[in-house]
Amino acid sequence: MTDKTNSSNSLAAPEIALLGHPNEGKSSVLSTLAEDDSVRVSAIPGETTQCRTFPVVIDGRELLRFTDTPGFQNPLRVVAEMRKIAAVSSDAVRDFRAQFKDVPELRDDIELLLPVERGAGIIYVVDGSRPVRNVDRAEMEILRLTGRPRMAIINCKNDDFSQLDNWKNEFRKNFNSNRVFNAHRATYAERILLFEALKSIDQDWQPTLDGVVRAFRRDWEARTEATVDILLELLTECLNYSVSAGLGEKTEDQNLAQQKLLHKYRSSIASKERKAHEQIRALFKHNIFNYQLPPHSILNEDLFSEKTWHLLGMSKKQVAIAGAVGGAVVGAKLDILAAGLSFGVFTGLGSAAGAIGALAGGKKLSKIKNVLGLNLGGEQLKIGPATNISLMLILINRALLFYQHTINWAHGRRDYQSPQQSRDLAVPETAGSEGFTTAWPAENVRVCKAWFSAVTGEKNNIAEHGLKLSQILKSEMMRISNSDSDNHAIK
Repeated sequence: MTDKTNSSNSLAAPEIALLGHPNEGKSSVLSTLAEDDSVRVSAIPGETTQCRTFPVVIDGRELLRFTDTPGFQNPLRVVAEMRKIAAVSSDAVRDFRAQFKDVPELRDDIELLLPVERGAGIIYVVDGSRPVRNVDRAEMEILRLTGRPRMAIINCKNDDFSQLDNWKNEFRKNFNSNRVFNAHRATYAERILLFEALKSIDQDWQPTLDGVVRAFRRDWEARTEATVDILLELLTECLNYSVSAGLGEKTEDQNLAQQKLLHKYRSSIASKERKAHEQIRALFKHNIFNYQLPPHSILNEDLFSEKTWHLLGMSKKQVAIAGAVGGAVVGAKLDILAAGLSFGVFTGLGSAAGAIGALAGGKKLSKIKNVLGLNLGGEQLKIGPATNISLMLILINRALLFYQHTINWAHGRRDYQSPQQSRDLAVPETAGSEGFTTAWPAENVRVCKAWFSAVTGEKNNIAEHGLKLSQILKSEMMRISNSDSDNHAIK
């Protein structure tokens, strides 16, 4: 969705103007609907002084355009004048704007009616946490007098719904369609529901908006498929990555070499993961700001921490299915061998289903001492490629969590630097205290194991196993993006 203002080739696309009182959330709603975080959003009333149009472009074709407008400044005067004009005119908006265009105190009111004069449909945005006022009723009457298709949105910015019924009653008198829509928390599913509701504001628009909704769904599916491709590329790179270095004769040199090599391995894998996550973020059009993960998110943990491997690694049942047995024994022996080396990570890896193979390049237990012991003068230490599937499952779970946070961070949010607000507004992590993959059926685990073996060892049938894994990942992502919405149409 591209930000273009007054594009000359945009006239055939339906236009929706967002109108309302200052500081009610018009810009936030527009930013979220258009997936455009370049929309200026401010807590200061009156920041928007001119209409600005944001086309929605998919595959190079403009399907819809949203227009942000100034807030009403003098609704009581405007409604009084428009009633007089409407009594004798077939186009009250056009004649009102012509008659009062040079009146300074009506400048914003004249400007906000510009897209309405050129035929735009209307989304009227109110803050549903406050009571209905006479100026609100005046604004609703102005919009009724325009004769344009219109929908009302209750943007409950502070999750305060105490005035909701009063707003519903007023809206039933004046609007074709009404919805509750929190622009700071709207998910993909909720945006689609709102676009579906837009079809009801004018029968003539229904075929066009049907096409818009279909295009949105196809575009979302294409982005999800691209996310799967990014994840598969990440897995392939990380699982096949290895580093090695020579060990000196002295014990202190060996210890230092081991620590440096482990740090290099961990840093490289983490860097590859960050790069993949940034690619996912860009796919979903978070281009301007860098949103904050909730403080409690497991994504804030180091990729190789014990907590990460404990929560996002394989379950005991999955270990048995994948054939990765003996993890506890490996962990216990490794604790002894790594004593005093300050690696930290090894205990966590050992307890996570025998994941030492993920770091030690598949060395047998009998050879572990030769890799981590103190008497390896002149030999090579090698970390990777991965020989344990747990690393793959952890990377998948972290990518799915990142995907979940990314698609559910509404573009209208601007609390990027506020940890407290991030905590209050964060979408709960579906995985909870364990990974998404923990609930996967045995067949999914077998597919993962087959792809893992093909990529890291056999190099046979990679495409075939990759297609099956892609289908599993896509299905999981679509399930996440289509999760039930808390916002419902107003009856």
